[in-house]
Amino acid sequence: MHEYDLLVVGSANADLVTAVERRPGAGETVLGSDLAVHPGGKGANQAVAAARLGAATALLARVGDDAYGRLLLDAQRSAGVETVGVLVGGAPTGVALITVDPSGDNSIVVAPGANARLTPADVRAAASLFAAARVVSTQLEIPLETVAEVVRALPSGARLVLNPSPPAPLPPEVLSACDPLIVNEHEARVVLEGAGAPVPDEPEDWARELLALGPRSVVVTLGERGALVATAGQCERVPSVAVDAVDTTGAGDAFTAALAWRLGAGEDLAAAARYAVRVGALAVTRAGAQVSYPTAAEVAALGAAR
Repeated sequence: MHEYDLLVVGSANADLVTAVERRPGAGETVLGSDLAVHPGGKGANQAVAAARLGAATALLARVGDDAYGRLLLDAQRSAGVETVGVLVGGAPTGVALITVDPSGDNSIVVAPGANARLTPADVRAAASLFAAARVVSTQLEIPLETVAEVVRALPSGARLVLNPSPPAPLPPEVLSACDPLIVNEHEARVVLEGAGAPVPDEPEDWARELLALGPRSVVVTLGERGALVATAGQCERVPSVAVDAVDTTGAGDAFTAALAWRLGAGEDLAAAARYAVRVGALAVTRAGAQVSYPTAAEVAALGAAR
């Protein structure tokens, strides 16, 4: 009997955000707004997004024994995420330094900290979490060798969802386990180029080339144009939902979490993507990442209004 709808293995960062009139040049100092500190990191974001939708969710991650680590743990617990797999210590909590200019463009520098210390041994020690999980979702803000160990730890019958962000070439053993591999345009190009595959012009062709590398299914996110889902026998566009976007931060993590949860609930890939598109759309209507994530009732209300 599965205890968790979703196990997320990934990063947990404190996002330190300041608004600037313009981003500094080399050797230049500029004044910013008061510093805002938010819980973030792709792994932590996905876990909160799934839990807010009602999924029984657990997180395997590493934070420092510091104030930022406590902030991240508190955010997970308040969202209803199981945090028994959140390891503490070994390095300071990961931090993302984010400057935002008046147009909304941002520059981000990530100090991985404890995220870089999430090891294959940590994955092996969490065997009971894996055994209890219906779906496992991971990303690349943790070491690639740890992601490869996640593949090896995947129990029979469980499904792996991977968003290769930040993008990097992926080994065949990781690619072949993905069901689906979720990429945006930039990530698709990096994965294809890393494998020596051609990079076509159209998303349908990206999906076909990515499938040829071994994933069981592929999802290409297209921002305001929705998404594309592809398996060996199907390639289908999923239209976007028109909303007034305020802040796109963390919307991709909300999409991935929702898709992973609905797949684990037995929906097919296209149906799960249609649900995930609505979740991602709602997330961009509010500022911030985790604080912007909708509940299942809000997603249902959006669907009923259309």
